[in-house]
Parts: sequence; C-alpha cells; structure tokens
Amino acid sequence: MNAVERVARDNAPAERGGPQLRTLLLTDLVDSTALVERLGDTAAAELFRAHDRLVLGLQQHWRGRLIDRSDGMLLLFERPIDGLGFALDYTRGLLELGGPHNVELKARAGLHVGEVLTWRNSDDAVRVGAKPVEVEGLAKPMAGRLMTTALPGQILISAVAEPLAHRAARELGERGQHLLWKSHGRWRFKGVPEAQQIFEVGEPGVAPLRTPPNTNKAWRDIPLWRRPAALATEVALLAVIAVGGWFIARPQPAIAFNERDWVVLADLRNLTDQPLLDDSLEQAFRISLEQSRHVNVLSDLKTRDTLARMQRAPDTELDRAIASEIAIRDGARAVILPTVAEVGGRVRVSAEVIDPNSQTTVYAEYADGKGAVSALASIDEVTGALREKLGEALEAVEQDSAPLPEVTTENLDALRAYALGEKMYAEAEWNKAAQYFKEAVELDPDFALAYMGILRINVSHGQISEARENLAEALERKNRLRPRDQMYLDAWAVEFGVEDGNVLPRWRMLSELYPDYYAGHVNYAWTAFFQGYLDEALTSARIATAKQNAHADHAHNQVGRILLASGDFPGALESFRKINGGRDANRNHVATLAAMRRFTEAEVALSRLSREELTNSFELIAINVDQGRWQKATSAAKEASSLAEPRDPLLADLFMVIDLAIRTLQYGRDVPATEYLRTVDAALDGVDSRTPYLGDRVYIAMAAAYLGQRAGHHAPAHRALPKLIPLVEASGDPRARQMLEIVRAGQLRLEGRADTAVSNLQTLVDGHELFQVHVALRDALVEAGEYQAALLENDWLAEHRGLAYGEMAGGFVLQAVNVADTTLAGLNSAETLKRISDNKNASLKSEAFIENWPAATLPDHLRRRFRATLPASKQ
Repeated sequence: MNAVERVARDNAPAERGGPQLRTLLLTDLVDSTALVERLGDTAAAELFRAHDRLVLGLQQHWRGRLIDRSDGMLLLFERPIDGLGFALDYTRGLLELGGPHNVELKARAGLHVGEVLTWRNSDDAVRVGAKPVEVEGLAKPMAGRLMTTALPGQILISAVAEPLAHRAARELGERGQHLLWKSHGRWRFKGVPEAQQIFEVGEPGVAPLRTPPNTNKAWRDIPLWRRPAALATEVALLAVIAVGGWFIARPQPAIAFNERDWVVLADLRNLTDQPLLDDSLEQAFRISLEQSRHVNVLSDLKTRDTLARMQRAPDTELDRAIASEIAIRDGARAVILPTVAEVGGRVRVSAEVIDPNSQTTVYAEYADGKGAVSALASIDEVTGALREKLGEALEAVEQDSAPLPEVTTENLDALRAYALGEKMYAEAEWNKAAQYFKEAVELDPDFALAYMGILRINVSHGQISEARENLAEALERKNRLRPRDQMYLDAWAVEFGVEDGNVLPRWRMLSELYPDYYAGHVNYAWTAFFQGYLDEALTSARIATAKQNAHADHAHNQVGRILLASGDFPGALESFRKINGGRDANRNHVATLAAMRRFTEAEVALSRLSREELTNSFELIAINVDQGRWQKATSAAKEASSLAEPRDPLLADLFMVIDLAIRTLQYGRDVPATEYLRTVDAALDGVDSRTPYLGDRVYIAMAAAYLGQRAGHHAPAHRALPKLIPLVEASGDPRARQMLEIVRAGQLRLEGRADTAVSNLQTLVDGHELFQVHVALRDALVEAGEYQAALLENDWLAEHRGLAYGEMAGGFVLQAVNVADTTLAGLNSAETLKRISDNKNASLKSEAFIENWPAATLPDHLRRRFRATLPASKQ
C-alpha cells in the first residue's frame, strides 16, 4: 500500500462488513484486584506477564483473534472446537500459573456461536486508545451473560455451540474422549427475549460441574408450578408430609441408584509422571467402593469374561467407551472413571460417574493433596462423596467405611504389589499371584488383605496347613479389614476350627448382609448342602449364577449338584449344560447320568475327565459298584489311594476307607474285625482337636467303624468311640454328630437293643439327615421286628439314588456304599417280605434286584442271600 492509499484509508469512515457466523469466547479472571493486593505490585506484575505469555501461546495454537482485554478477554474463533480448546487449556494453565505463587487462579468463561458484525477502527482511533477491531451483535451479550453466570473455573456453553463442539471433541485427542458434558437446564438472561439451554463442559477434577446460582441478570427458567408463590401453596397443602422435606431438598443423583446396583470401575487415567500410582490407586478405588452396601463393583474376573465375549483381549484398556459397553452387557447402572492428575502443583484425584447408555458424565467428585502420599486420603474423600450420591445416607457411609490406610496399607509399593496379585489372580496365574501377595506383606507386614489373598490361593490348592498360617496372620490384623472381609475371615476361622461353632450361620449372615458378594453365597450354599439343607443351598447357589458373577459356572455346577441330590435329574443336567456352554463334562454330570442308570453315557463322560484329578475317582468307583463290577471298583480305589498318599494324607485316608467299603460290600462278614480296627486307628492317627478339617477326619474314622458294624463286628466302634466322642464335639460338625449317632445305634443293635436304636435314629429323620440314617434305621427296624416300617425305609432308599451319589458328607467316603444300598434295598425288601410270608412280592423284589446286579456278578454272600429269597422250586 502506498502513501496515498494509506492516507485515503485513514481519512475514510470505518467500513462495516456483513454479518459473519463466529464463535465468541468471553472470559473473566476471578478476583484479579484482590490478587494484586495479596501479592503486591511486583509479584503481581510478574504473574500477569506470565499470564500474557500463556494467552499469546494459546491464541496462536487455537487460531484465536483477541478482540478486547482487561481483567477478561473477548476472542473470536472460526470454529467452536477451537474456542473450547482455548478455554480448556486456559483453565488448566491458570491453575499451573498460580501454583508457584501459592494462589488459585480461576476464570469464568462463556462460549457461544452466532452472527456478529466486525469492523476495523482507523489507525488514528487506535492511536488514541480505540480497539483495532470492533465486534457487535446479539451473540456478544449472549456470550457475556454465559460468562457472568459461570462459577469460578467453569466453562458455560450455549445450546448452539454445544452440539458443534461435542461432535468435534475427538479432534482434541484422548482428552476429548474424557471431557465432562453437563446440562444445567433452561435459563433466562436479562436482555435476551427467549429462554436458553446452557451446558457446562470441562475436564475431570477441574470442572466444577455445579449449577450456577440465580442472579438478577440470569436465572433458571422454572415451570410455574415450581415458582415460589406456587411452591408456598403446595407446601401448605403438603404440610402433613413435611417430614419428607429433607428428601425434596436433598440433591439427587442424575442416575437413580437402587440398592445393590452394579457399577463398572474403568481403568484409572494417570496423568502424572508417577507410574507407581497406576495399579495402586485403581485398586484403592476398588477397595474403597467395595465398602459400600449400596452398590457393587463388577469384578476383574467378570470384566475379563465380558471382554472375551466382546472378542477383545483381556488387557484391553477400560476407557469410557469400553467400560460403558461392559456395563450395558452386564446390566451395570453406571461407569466410574477415576483420574489422577497434577493440577497447580498438587495431586488431584477425581472420579466421574458416567451413564453407560450415553457415555456422558452425570457428576464428578475430586480432592486435592500434596504429593503422591496424599492420594489415598483423597480417594477416601472422593469415594465417600460418590457413595453418598450413589444412594447411601451420610451416616451409613461413615458407619461402614474405614480410611483406606487402615483397611489396606499406607505403603504405595505394597498396594501396587497387591494390585498386581489381584490382577494375576483374575488371570488364573495362581503362582504369580501368590508371589505378589507375599511381596505385599514383605513391604507391609500388617497388610491384612494381602494375607487373605494368600489364604484364598492356598485354600483353592488344598494346602490346608499353609492356609491355616495365613488365617492366623490375617486374624491378628482383623481390625484392618473391611466389615465384609472381617465376616469372611470369621467364617473361615470356624471352618478351620480356630473358633468354635457351626460355620453355617456365619456364611448365612455374610450372604444376607452382602447379598451380591458371591463368595458368601457360594460358601453358604456349599455348607448348607453339606449339612443337608438342600432348599436353602439351592436358593443361595442360584443367586450366585447371576451374570455379574465371574464364577457363575461354579455356581451352575453347585445348582446341578444340589438338584442331583434332590432327585431332579433333568434340572441337574440342564444346569451342567450351562457350564462353559455345555462343552465340558464334570464328575457331577457323570453322577447324574449314573443315578439315572444311563451308564453308557456316564462312562463316556467319565472318560473325558482327567485321571490326574483324584476326586474324579469317586464316581469311577461308584459307577463300577453300581454295576456290580467289584474288581474294577477295587482296582480304582487302590490306584487312587496310592496316588493320594504323597499328595494329601486326608485324601489317602479317604480312599483307604473306600477300599475297605468295597471289600465289605463284596465279602460281607468274611472281612475280619482286625481290618476295621487297623483302618480306624490309621484314620485317627495324629488327629486332635486342632486338626484342620476335623469334622471330615472323624467322619472318615467313624465310617470305618460303621463298616465294621455292617460286617457284624462290635469291637472297632467300641474301641474308637471314647476317642471319637470328644473329637466330634470339638469339630462342631453337624454331619459328624449324625454319623456318631449312627455308630452308637449300630452298637445298640449289635448288643440286642434294637428298640432303643430305632428310637434314637428316628429323632434324626427331619429331612436333612444322612442317607445312611435310613440304612441304619432299616436294619434296626428289622432286628426289632417292625417289618412294615423296614419296607418303607427300603422304598425310600431305592428312590433316593440322586442323594446316594450327591451326598458329600465326609468327603464322599460312603458314596459307593450309598449307591450299593439303593440296589441292595430290593434284596433287603425281598428278605423282609419272605419273613412275613409274602412270597409273591418277595419274588418280584428279587427279580427287580437281579436286573440291576446279574446273578453271575454277585459275590458269594449276596448270591446266598438272593437264593434264599426265591421260591423253593427255584433255589
């Protein structure tokens, strides 16, 4: 431009262009005057120069045009996402600027998109103080109203700008995926004729996410029925229910949580340069949230299972989108997204509650602290606030919660090791998990949860002595556990005999107080089933089949086993088909097929089971006995006993007694009393009141004495009872007590006091009794001459093949005997009918018996008994 053109331009009136659509951002630095008074002129000048450098850099980065500035700024942008990017960086930059000066810098910001008129002032006007560019139009006061309405640190955005910025948020990279978007409803602004919808947008831990207060220039557009005059009338009309006023005034969460709803904990976003915080703080969030009785955190194991169904790798990052999909698939109400960041020189821990359907942030909480050591206290503060909003009353939060350092550890290295142990546990890497848990207790010897982690692994491996030691360590630190974990530990203490009592009420209490803690339901179902409470066991096991349970397959197996014992064979098979899509057989499936006498199918399923897993030998032995294959049954028992000897003394004793049981069935009274005496002594060797699984130990010994009684020997039980009685009492095991009564009744019967034996055994018949109670009662009834009652007992035995296979008292030590007794019931009925001269029915029973055990396979003593039941012409 030459001199003539420049002079002409300067002397010409300012030209106005046509209306242009632009993004306007208005900001205001909060309490800037007070800041100068606090810092002094020199320090304040230094701070404002740094502020100007920040603004210049952001202006260049986001392609903004600075129109006006004083304590605040007016900027124009081509696109809303550029204005939003500037506002976000400016908000965070202010916090970082204030850190070194120990002040908190915050600004209000309003973002709007609308038509504006712009013109350039003349150079002469600019030289005397005018702005280079003027901006006017209705968009400008709208942005101004948004800015003045905003709280300190808050970015308010109009309904015009919000969808444009929201759609383009992905251009901000990873940060854009985690922005918080919140509607604050419709507002009225002075000078603006129509009500306007306004939104807030910001970063987790930075944005206030609170509704601004009403002012004389901006107020919420409230429906008529909610305005003060109308409310006064309504309050008068509803005075009778004023007690509900607290609930009306209490701020409600945008997601209405019901008690026991589920949440998905997303992976922690660590925006600091301290990788130690990654696993440590994520685990701390989980532990703190799990203290809630109102919501449940989806387990790592279940999350991995859902990722597999999504055809994603198990280590897929659980960001907002992935965690939301998991929540939708598993019926979780919300996603909780934790973040740790450095803001203004402080460590900020925040958590967003996200609606998985829209992936929008419903609300967020944050807390600041100095240094990494403050993180646990900040998590306590954040999760406490979250839990209150998730539906728990403040009093309940305070009552049920303990500070994280008290329930975990103050050592972040120990917490990280524990978190890695839990991760390995979720991946079924048991040995690695144990190593990490052990590392955690080495770093912090008072880390009670880590001892419990080792305990879980040792129990699952059957390493009882080691588990007992872990239990002792955890019990010493019981006060460092959450209430739920304390109850879990107490139940195991009874299970291990460290504390007296019946463990069933302990597991019941845990499952009732924490109905979505599946470990409580599974253990309660197991114990209730063991003690013969099949209905209660079934109810609890079915609860544990919920899709949120990572071990739902195990619960389906439990349901199937209970249905087997109840005699519901189709229901049992249906439950087993739900395990791993029905692709895997298991020993309970085998037992169900055998109980239905579908032996060919049972043996095919059995052939697919590992022979290395010794517990599969129970069904192998029982099926052979059930078909009268005595040699195969004996060989299987001896092989299992020899394999168990170096692995597990308890299992070795169990198979030793099973071997004796087969010989008793096969040879009857030909087995000498010394065999039973020797077996009882071996089973009781080294057993005292402190022996782990004492109930099983004494049950096995009593089973050997009982087998002796069935062979007609009085001496084994006579010698063992004085030692067995106090051990049974010490065990507190209800099944062991029942077995003791069976043995006592056997002694009475052998002593000729069958009437007393009948009377004592009948008191045990309450629907929860052992299978062998009915066998012992039948034998006593026959001796007492009560033949009709004995026949009824035989009918009961023949009809309860499911219980014969499924009953697990004493570690299945009498399973093969139970199974044999369902068939022998026919022979016993034939003998009893013969006694009362009902030869016709005796013959029918004999024929039914021989269909199951062909005469050619019968042992000599059974063949003699069978022939005695036949008519004289057939003998």
